[in-house]
Amino acid sequence: MDKYDVRKQFKELYAPRARDFEVVTVPPMNYLMLDGEGNPGTAPAYAAALEALYSVSYAVKFASKHAGRDYVVGPLEGLWTADNPDAFTRGEKDSWKWTMMIPQPDWIGPAGIRDGIAKAAAKNAPGLDRLRLETLEEGLAVQILHIGSYDDEGPTLHRLHHEFMPASGFGFAGPHHEIYLSDPRRVVPEKLRTILRQPVRPL
Repeated sequence: MDKYDVRKQFKELYAPRARDFEVVTVPPMNYLMLDGEGNPGTAPAYAAALEALYSVSYAVKFASKHAGRDYVVGPLEGLWTADNPDAFTRGEKDSWKWTMMIPQPDWIGPAGIRDGIAKAAAKNAPGLDRLRLETLEEGLAVQILHIGSYDDEGPTLHRLHHEFMPASGFGFAGPHHEIYLSDPRRVVPEKLRTILRQPVRPL
């Protein structure tokens, strides 16, 4: 049996085009989450959050595989907010608030997460006390594939916020959502692939 892979299960959500904005409907999905704030490039809390998320996600995955249900650990994703949404288009990173997260298969429940946290704690992974399993319900959303540096997302977000959404009669309905399809440790900035998603509502 093939491994479960969220990117294949929900291909329409994880394979948008880079040319045009796409309107999608996102079903409720379960995520392992951790909140923080500050510049993701310099805040120690951000690096600790990623270590905690990956440590527990892989511990849970290996336990599930041992129990007979294997799957591919999903991509890192992030919800981003700021008191002023223009902080994203202007790159004012110190004012950003974030929820970093990794999607979990629907058969993974709180007990599996608790076991994963216990295994990660034995390896001294940081930030485990702030992890939570939560269902995110985004519903109607607009998304596009961004190819390039994270710092170059501003013009695309400006078009989304100030051109596409007003022209389509959409307002904001949730935090800015990013899905990281590339590993920045292995891919040069100009080739990074990131899905930019914005939950919306008709005005």
